[in-house]
Amino acid sequence: MAPVAAVGASKAATKMLATYQAETGRRMQSQSAYRSYATQVSVYNASVRIRGVAATDKIIARPGTSEHQTGWAIDVSALPSNCSLSTCFANTHQGKWLSANAWRFGFLLRYPANKVAVTGYSFEPWHYRFVGPYLTTEMRRTGFTTLEEFFRLPAAPSY
Repeated sequence: MAPVAAVGASKAATKMLATYQAETGRRMQSQSAYRSYATQVSVYNASVRIRGVAATDKIIARPGTSEHQTGWAIDVSALPSNCSLSTCFANTHQGKWLSANAWRFGFLLRYPANKVAVTGYSFEPWHYRFVGPYLTTEMRRTGFTTLEEFFRLPAAPSY
């Protein structure tokens, strides 16, 4: 069961997806949102079997550290599916709209292409983190694009 605090994120995501459809006539969907610890173990381990630990740690959070486990992260894809969970999503109509508008709904593109050294994770144009509209508005006003920069935090942990 998702944390109670994630209800706000869910409502904001629903509003964001509906607004996108109303404004463009196109659709997008949640590819993945809340994940239990057990699901994160499965996702992480599947990647480790294919890529190894070092490569996986740059693209998938270890169980217990994933934003998806908080219920505040959402992976978005086009509908019909196009470039799902791939960097080419940034060039889709949906990816461009999210990049320009997600902040209005309290979502932050969590792992921007030009901030890999800052976040510690590879570019994920589909991964958005709910932080609330107050914070996204303030980050936009002050020019910060990552939580690490805004809060002066180090990059992802070096397990």
